[in-house]
Amino acid sequence: MTETGEMTFRKVHRASPERLFDCMTTPEHLTHFWGPTGTTTPIDNITVDLRPGGVFETTMVNEADGGAYAMKAVYAEVSRPDRLVWVEAGVEGGMRTEVTFTDLGDGRTEVVTHQTNVPAAYLSAEAQAGFKTSLDRFDTYLASLEREQ
Repeated sequence: MTETGEMTFRKVHRASPERLFDCMTTPEHLTHFWGPTGTTTPIDNITVDLRPGGVFETTMVNEADGGAYAMKAVYAEVSRPDRLVWVEAGVEGGMRTEVTFTDLGDGRTEVVTHQTNVPAAYLSAEAQAGFKTSLDRFDTYLASLEREQ
């Protein structure tokens, strides 16, 4: 059996919990920020069946070499706008991702992503840095939405 661990990422975004939740559960939004810098996730590569037991699948494409990385998960909990949980059964027996959205009351929301049963390869500093770039991409996308209003 491979060693697994856990990771927690916290980020405060300038948006409501509802907006953040909707961005993370709508292919038309996800395509703009899902994945680390250097990848794209075409909208045709995103499936969201937003209900417990529903599928959440994405395929990121590496912009440099065209390599693809598929994520296949099943939603375990969907509670708009507070909590979203999915499990990737094919990753070391079930990597679990829990995302909570906490309204800070000043137009900002703290998003905490907590992952358990994380394979050792995902725990590397490089993998964590990549995940953090996806959070930055999310922030950039949210700012673009604000400018459009």
